[in-house]
Amino acid sequence: MAASISKAWTSFLLPSSHTESRNNNQFAAAAFHEGRRGVLKMRRYAFSADSEGSNGSSSASMVSEMRNWGSDNEQFVDWFRQAWPYIRGHRGSTFVVVISSEIVDSPHLDSILQDISLLHGLGIRFVIVPGSYVQIDKILKQRGKEGKYVGPYRITDGDSLEAAIEAAGRARLTIEAKLSPGPPILNLRRHGDISRWHELGVSVASGNFLAAKRRGVVEGIDYGATGLVKKINVESIKERLEKDCIVIVSNLGYSSSGEILNCNMYEVATACALAVEADKLICIIDGEITDSNDRPIRFMSLHDADKLIRTRAGQSQTAFNYATQSQSQNQSQTAFNYATQSQSQTLTLTGRSRSCGGFKNGVGFDNGMGFAIGGEERLSRLNGYFAELTAAAFVCRGGVQRVHLVDGRLGGTLLLELFTRDGVGTMVASDMYEGTRAATEADVQGIKQLLRPLEESGALVRRTHQQLVESVGNYVVVERDGSVIACAALIPFLEEKCAELAAFAVSPECRGNGQGDKLLDYIEKKASSLGFERLFLLTTRAADWFVRRGFSECSIDSIPEEKRKKINRARGSKCYMKILPQEQGGITINNMHKFDDVLAS
Repeated sequence: MAASISKAWTSFLLPSSHTESRNNNQFAAAAFHEGRRGVLKMRRYAFSADSEGSNGSSSASMVSEMRNWGSDNEQFVDWFRQAWPYIRGHRGSTFVVVISSEIVDSPHLDSILQDISLLHGLGIRFVIVPGSYVQIDKILKQRGKEGKYVGPYRITDGDSLEAAIEAAGRARLTIEAKLSPGPPILNLRRHGDISRWHELGVSVASGNFLAAKRRGVVEGIDYGATGLVKKINVESIKERLEKDCIVIVSNLGYSSSGEILNCNMYEVATACALAVEADKLICIIDGEITDSNDRPIRFMSLHDADKLIRTRAGQSQTAFNYATQSQSQNQSQTAFNYATQSQSQTLTLTGRSRSCGGFKNGVGFDNGMGFAIGGEERLSRLNGYFAELTAAAFVCRGGVQRVHLVDGRLGGTLLLELFTRDGVGTMVASDMYEGTRAATEADVQGIKQLLRPLEESGALVRRTHQQLVESVGNYVVVERDGSVIACAALIPFLEEKCAELAAFAVSPECRGNGQGDKLLDYIEKKASSLGFERLFLLTTRAADWFVRRGFSECSIDSIPEEKRKKINRARGSKCYMKILPQEQGGITINNMHKFDDVLAS
């Protein structure tokens, strides 16, 4: 009887994937979906002995199972605690997600929408822009027709418009259907009355959010019913977001005369991100961005991305369009600044302003409001995902501070990108390390002025001018308006594969706005990229600040002997250490690969 009960509990309680091994990233994504509960993962050994009797083998098996059970739960709890700052930080944010037509047309769409539903439940607002050009070309091929492109735009004749309407409608209905169920109710039963959970399904809203105008005849080419984005109905979108809906914006726009126009998916997504002042634009593509050595690129600053794109303007139509539209942005910005005489309203390259002089909803640029990519250049993939990177840089210039390009084929890609430190995709950021650079001898005076008050108070060890000159190569500074506002030294200990963080200082007027966190993150990434496994520091007064950022107190004996010999024990400094994650990005800070070869398909 006991054996039969234990078998019944086993079949009911235990998912078949329980004992599958996972790496940290896979577990992190699976943890959200599975909602694992330790009490329900007990093997039948917790209820009774095996029906054939207990022996040494079964006892050993029981011990092994219980250890695995404990290890999995510890890993889940640790990961969930690590995700807490991200969960809190993303809550209330607005993300525009463009899903490439390759992913829309793949089996990966289901898991992506499941994750969007999950993240929506955590308080993130979503605007989804699904692609359809693959589906349009398939429909045309089935009807004996062929899609035609000029530059990034499709020539939309009557057959193409019918196919576009069918493809967009099918994509919208599919997404609505997949998002509607919400989370499984079964997993909530042990927490009490579940009647109120029956209304947990996600509300999805779509509508005429996109006003467009005909592209018309350009250089003798009639683009037919191809449209350019004229206006995003921001009020309607935000109203639905406030009502806890996920919004779907189709690539089909409507003209002032009531026509249906086929717009470029990326032009719609980029314009939408700028118009609703999104916190992020997330591009879900069917691959990853890598460097010439086939290593994934995890981060690019707007400055580096902009420089890369402009060097390609002579070889790539997409890059040429970017340079042209960027110039239009700058010209519009100048006129806007002159008209308003308001410094707070100007667009800056760092994107800190939420209002953009070059972007005016309802007016747009000559080529539309957003940035169009597509056509033969994108279809051929001769330049890898360069077109998507270009769109990301364009949006960053317009005011969206973070753009993520993630591989939709990777399970849990959104969770891994948003809830782990380095993510699994490529992030383009406008202000991540603004003004941060390696120090030069010309910065010594500025560093000295920054450190002097801390040295006089006894918080830092005194350094002579000559010592600063000799060690300036180890320093990183943050410069703003010609002044050094923060600095830190990274002192290497090669044999021990560790480095010391020293002389960490932020100007008093710049404290409290995250400048110290940015500098520390920069130093950590630089140390990781150089192959260091640990970062340590000595402090007398800033322990709390560093502990909150992952440092743990350690013995003086755990740091390199070379450093121990130089310590002034009379100061009573305490030692703190942090284990550094392995740097996975293909582009390291201040160590960019050749721009000509940085991207691969």
